[in-house]
Amino acid sequence: MKLGILQTGAPPRALRAEFGDYPGMFRRLLGEGAYDYSTFDVRDGMPASVEACDAYLITGSPAAAYDHHPWIAELADFLRAASGRAGLVGICFGHQIMVEAFGGRVEKSPKGWGTGLHHYAVRDRMAWMDEGAVLAATASHQDQVVRAPAGARVLAGSDFTPFGMLAYADGRSMSLQLHPEFDQAFGEALIEVGRSATYTEEQADQALTTYAAPDDHLRLAQWIRTFLATSQR
Repeated sequence: MKLGILQTGAPPRALRAEFGDYPGMFRRLLGEGAYDYSTFDVRDGMPASVEACDAYLITGSPAAAYDHHPWIAELADFLRAASGRAGLVGICFGHQIMVEAFGGRVEKSPKGWGTGLHHYAVRDRMAWMDEGAVLAATASHQDQVVRAPAGARVLAGSDFTPFGMLAYADGRSMSLQLHPEFDQAFGEALIEVGRSATYTEEQADQALTTYAAPDDHLRLAQWIRTFLATSQR
C-alpha cells in the first residue's frame, strides 16, 4: 500500500535532534517496512493528485484548523476530494482539519490545554477495533472538536474531549485527537519544553504523573494498520 504522510508541522526545535520529525514517528509506529511511504509537506503544496497514494495520514501541527493560512484551505479541499477515494487517518490537527473539511466545527477550548496521558472511553466500535473499553495515549492540544460532521460516528472520547475519535460517513476515513506516535519519552520531553511558557509548573508536574499508567500507543498502531487495510476497496 502507498501511504502518504501529509506533514502539517514539526516538533519543537529543541526536540528534533533526539526524536526526529512527525513522519519519522509515524513510520516507527506503523513499521518502517509496513507501507510504501511518501511524505508531503503540505505547507509547501499538496500531492499532485488523490491517486498519488492509496491512503493518507495527516499529522499534528501547531497551527489551528480554523486559521486562515492558504495551505489549510488547500488541505481541506484536498481532503474533500480524497473522501471516499482514498483511506484517510487524521491525528490531532489532522483530526481537527478533517472535522472542519467535512462540515464539523473546531474551537479553542475554554478547558485549556490537554496534555499528558489521557484516557478515552470507547463509545462505539468498528470492526477494526479490539474489544477494550478504554484507550490511553498522549494528548497535546488546546483546540477541541465541538461539533462532528453529519453522519460521523463518535468512537471514543472523555469528559475533557467528547469527540475524541471519529469514523466518517464515507466509510474510508477516521481520526483521533490523541497522539499514538508520541512515546512516553517524547511526551515527557514535550511537557518539559512547555513548562512555564505553555503550562504552569503545577500543570507540568501533574501531567508528568499521568505517565505512571500504561499507554496504548502500540495498540492504536494496530487499529490504524487494520483500518488502513479495510479502507481499501
